[in-house]
Amino acid sequence: MKTLKHTTINARNLQECQEHLMKVISSRAFLGNEGLNNEVPFHICPYETSIQKDITQLTKQLRNDLEGKQIKVLEINLYDLVIELLKHEGDWDWILENESTMSRERLREELQGILDVETVITPEIAQRMDADQYEVMLLTGIGEVFPYIRSHNVLNNLQKKAKDKPTLMFFPGEYQHSLESGASLVLFGNLQDDKYYRAFNILDRAV
Repeated sequence: MKTLKHTTINARNLQECQEHLMKVISSRAFLGNEGLNNEVPFHICPYETSIQKDITQLTKQLRNDLEGKQIKVLEINLYDLVIELLKHEGDWDWILENESTMSRERLREELQGILDVETVITPEIAQRMDADQYEVMLLTGIGEVFPYIRSHNVLNNLQKKAKDKPTLMFFPGEYQHSLESGASLVLFGNLQDDKYYRAFNILDRAV
């Protein structure tokens, strides 16, 4: 069994981590939720924000390679999902027209009111999960929807629904663990998104 020495993807280890992700995700143990000690099958892939374009390409290539192995992938890009929901509810044009005249705080409050994680975002993700015969779900677009959608809120609300198949969140920042403070999602490397401990760093997983 081999493990990576890296806990976050950066420009220097990108290729090595991409190969690791492919080996892990395509394994029967990962797809079968083995070795999780009865925890929810949530996995985090932290990466440095400076390589966002590379990560976008990596996730696209990962999907293609997995589906080439007949492994069905469901990708939920939260930013794309938000735009779809705003357009569907008729709020998109209003946001575009009024965004420049609102403070950041007001805009955040408006978006949070429209895009409540518990009553709007999670049910929409659940609906897409039910409609798709996937084997692994990828959550992307995390940084683009901050601060009106917080990653730990999405994971918390998905715990009951997404407990049978593995979910992998690509996270722009760090997933830190310490004995004093537990585990935290640190967005962009310096903004603590919140404490969240029920996920595994996929870069730590042995193959």
